[in-house]
Amino acid sequence: MKLERATVVAALAAVLCCPAAAQDAQKVKAGSEIYERNCSPCHGARMMDPQGAADLRKFPRDQHERFVNSVTKGKNQMPPWGGLLKPEDVEALWAYVVNADALYGH
Repeated sequence: MKLERATVVAALAAVLCCPAAAQDAQKVKAGSEIYERNCSPCHGARMMDPQGAADLRKFPRDQHERFVNSVTKGKNQMPPWGGLLKPEDVEALWAYVVNADALYGH
C-alpha cells in the first residue's frame, strides 16, 4: 500500500511540476491508440513489419507538414484520413510516430 501511494504521489508531483511532459505523454498515448485502430493494418503493429507501406520508423522527424499532408490528403496507396481524423488526432499520431524510438527502442 505504501509503495502504491508513493508511486501515485510521485506521478502527481511530476504532472504538477511538468504539465507539458504530462500533456506530451497523453498525446503519445492517444496517438498510439489511433495508430493501432487505423494505421497498424498497413504500417504494422507498433510500426513493425509495414507490409509494403511506408516504414514510419524512418519518417523524417523534420517533416511534420509532409506527415500531416500525407495523413489528411492521402498519398499513393494510402487513403486520405482528413475526413475521419480531427487535426488533434493527426497531431497525436505525429507525437506517437516521433516518439516510437523511446517507446519501443527501434
